[in-house]
Amino acid sequence: MEISSAEFVVGAVGLNDMPGDGLPEVAFAGRSNVGKSSLINRLAKRRNLARTSSTPGKTQQLNYYRINGCLYLVDLPGYGFVHGGTDLRARLGSLTERYLTGRDTLQAVIQLIDARRGPTELDHVMVDWLRQSQISFLLVFTKVDKLSRGKEKQMLSAVESTGELAGTEYVTFSAVSGRGRVDVLKWIQQAVQQAGGTGH
Repeated sequence: MEISSAEFVVGAVGLNDMPGDGLPEVAFAGRSNVGKSSLINRLAKRRNLARTSSTPGKTQQLNYYRINGCLYLVDLPGYGFVHGGTDLRARLGSLTERYLTGRDTLQAVIQLIDARRGPTELDHVMVDWLRQSQISFLLVFTKVDKLSRGKEKQMLSAVESTGELAGTEYVTFSAVSGRGRVDVLKWIQQAVQQAGGTGH
């Protein structure tokens, strides 16, 4: 899959704001400031398609990007900086929760994890939820350019051999070098096709 056209469509703050054209959707989830916008920009080869921010929790809406006229990439609000609760539901916010549980056109989720920190407790909870919901998902470890090869290998070895993420499909990604870009695009195409969408 190669992206020939990409455009911002809407920042949805409610279910009624979301597109109704029935195109397949792939959502990007993860902690605040994990690099979701940077990943989308790199995939589309557009520097400012998705607005990046150094302020955690800045994205408080579902940002829709139409790709090649045939599918949407959906940038979800980052979790982890919501006051008043420790469970995933409180951290996600009601809009994101309703989207993930009730959006018929959602085909797959790309779950981002900061490679420097490794999976957090909330990341584990999110992965468990995705598995139980039987939603196709891919882990993307971001910011690997900030790790030495040794540290990266150590982190991935721990993920592969222990804990709940063992056996989970993943890609390592750098927004700086573009490493992992082709693998993520390939996965998106396959996930959408398997779910019955188009994803050219």
